[in-house]
Amino acid sequence: MKNVFNWKAEMVYTEKYIEAALRQRGFKITPQRRTVIKAIIASRARLTPAAIYEKVKKQTGGIGLVTIYRTLELLMELGLICEMHAGGSCRSYLMRSPAGHHHHLICADCGTVIDFTDCDLGGLERQLSRDTDFKINGHLLEFLGQCRKCRTAPVVRDRVENYGRNEKIRSGPVT
Repeated sequence: MKNVFNWKAEMVYTEKYIEAALRQRGFKITPQRRTVIKAIIASRARLTPAAIYEKVKKQTGGIGLVTIYRTLELLMELGLICEMHAGGSCRSYLMRSPAGHHHHLICADCGTVIDFTDCDLGGLERQLSRDTDFKINGHLLEFLGQCRKCRTAPVVRDRVENYGRNEKIRSGPVT
């Protein structure tokens, strides 16, 4: 089996590249946009808009969730970030890899995302398009699970193995 994983940290867009892409399309680089971009680049895991807000609110006075959502929408339109749909109704975001078309393995415990590029869905897309007369513009593939680190973490393993044993459930305030 060929290695299809993109492990290289340098395979993400840089702040300078993103700012150039925004300027080239006529967008200003505001302090708020710059702060959101830095937060996304610095994170190795996917971030929700609320998580981005928590990271940046102290750095940029007066930034609001609306500004974060608008910045995320702009970065999505320009193809610079990926929107993740894993779990629940809240979407999360991750810097897109310049390597092109790829998919994700997502750890449901720690949020680690691993890109993989092997995607043999072209035939399925063509067949679906023919069978349904549906013009397919793209696809999204995410696998959810547990990374090795989370699967083998002693705390998690112990919690699972001893679930319900010797635990007393308290009600009311803890004194």
